[in-house]
Amino acid sequence: MPTLDQLRREVCAANVGIWRGGLVTMHSGNASGIDRRRGLVIIKPSGMDYDRMRPADMVVTDLEGRKLKGRWNPSVDLPDHLYLYKHCPEIGGIIHTHSNYATSFAMLGRPIPVYLTAIADEFGEEIPCAPYVDNQADHIGQAIVQYMGKRAPAILLAQHGAFAWGATPRAALKAAVMLEDIAKTVHLALLHGDARPLPQEEIEKWWNRYHTTYGQPKKT
Repeated sequence: MPTLDQLRREVCAANVGIWRGGLVTMHSGNASGIDRRRGLVIIKPSGMDYDRMRPADMVVTDLEGRKLKGRWNPSVDLPDHLYLYKHCPEIGGIIHTHSNYATSFAMLGRPIPVYLTAIADEFGEEIPCAPYVDNQADHIGQAIVQYMGKRAPAILLAQHGAFAWGATPRAALKAAVMLEDIAKTVHLALLHGDARPLPQEEIEKWWNRYHTTYGQPKKT
């Protein structure tokens, strides 16, 4: 279990990561993390440029959105993050972006089918696109929970952008980066013609291998 300061560093690193990865412009987008034992959420400050962001700038709130620590106001997207944390106990980190290629599919209200083995590996199913909702109350959080897939740690929001999540802020960063990467490849390929999704049995092969044998053993 990381300390609060460690989690602030992780959340700051995830925010800087989406900026360095080209997933956000100026001060748009945000990343957050949760300490479930303490019931605390850490999130990017509202409107802060990424190149001047430090761990101490991250805002600490409770699960009702009350600011507990930090000199800045939290991101205006905090209610969406809180809704996901409350309704998805497996989530430990969340990222929201308007990254170009993923958002181009969101603008059209189109999911991204499993056209590639990379999509099968990382997401295990098509990346869904929730219908447009406004930014009032919990409408965004409700739409995400209603339309999220069973495996894919990401979703598109029609005419808005993308959310990605994971067990940690770093895992959420990976999901957001991979979402934009595959969205770019699919976008470029579709310029040349139609594409066919992988059959379900092939999706299962790639998903199962990636989630059982890929990578190195975890340290005990």
